[in-house]
Amino acid sequence: KMATTSAVWREVRVLRHCVNLQQTRRQVVFPKPRRFSESGEKGWFRSLFVHKVDARKDAHSNLLSKTETSSLFKMQFHNVKPECLDAYNKLEVEVQNKLHRDQDYPCEVVGSWNTWYGEQDQAVHLWRYRGGYPALTECLDKLNNNKEYKEFRQERAKMLISRQNQLLLEFSFWNEPLPRPGPSIYEMRSYRLKVTRGNMARAIKYRQENNEAVGGFFSQIGDLYVVHHLWAYKDLQSREETRNSAWLKEGWDSTVYYTVPLIRSMESRIMIPTQSSPLQ
Repeated sequence: KMATTSAVWREVRVLRHCVNLQQTRRQVVFPKPRRFSESGEKGWFRSLFVHKVDARKDAHSNLLSKTETSSLFKMQFHNVKPECLDAYNKLEVEVQNKLHRDQDYPCEVVGSWNTWYGEQDQAVHLWRYRGGYPALTECLDKLNNNKEYKEFRQERAKMLISRQNQLLLEFSFWNEPLPRPGPSIYEMRSYRLKVTRGNMARAIKYRQENNEAVGGFFSQIGDLYVVHHLWAYKDLQSREETRNSAWLKEGWDSTVYYTVPLIRSMESRIMIPTQSSPLQ
């Protein structure tokens, strides 16, 4: 009987040890969950959805664009039928010259190019409307009532595969795009961004030695969060040397490091000015 009692007590002690061990494992593997209703702004569930946002003092475009001018820019991309490119360029020269001479139209061509490297058989035009949106509206109203211009559009339409445009504002920290004598090749680097803030304002100071910076613009209507940087070089070798020299300047590497994460995609076009382009 004594042996039986001892055996029973040993089984009881083993069972108690197993129960205590199981409870300890539960405490380690399955900690007590926090409740969704936990109060306080630092609750983990609340933090998944609530983020503090700094109050904006003004529209984003007003913070980035130049305040001393009220110019609006339009970028046109025309994809031309390959067999029609020469005729298209001649027609554009004729119309652009007429618009430049006519003081009743508050618009001017900043530059016109054909793409050399990038999308082929493409024409790119940059227009300036001094006076902003009212100037754009005035110009469009007058052109819609211009019989000669309507005939030009009909003739041009026969030469095009597709066309696209964007309305742009000019970055406050970039140069004013002024006429250049040339000869030059032009590079337009287009960035599709996650945000339009970043280190781009800081970057431009590293690229001013050879007067290669022409203009910088960001989209207002069309594809949004798009930035265009326009550069001028003597030739492709000059472009290579100028871009490489930027890496020798202190701070350029960190500027690139912090800017790249803001970019969704980017594109580079090498362009040749047309005969009538003020930027040669």
